[in-house]
Amino acid sequence: MKNLSVFVAVLSALAAISAAVIAVVLFLDKKRKDEEELEHYLDCSIQ
Repeated sequence: MKNLSVFVAVLSALAAISAAVIAVVLFLDKKRKDEEELEHYLDCSIQ
């Protein structure tokens, strides 16, 4: 019974860590896309 609870705890921790990593990657990707769009807009507005 104790082995099962340890396994579930480790599995839950891995799920939480992977969710956090995915959230950070998606946030950074969105930030990069926003910066590219802003740069494109500024380039087009200058011309």
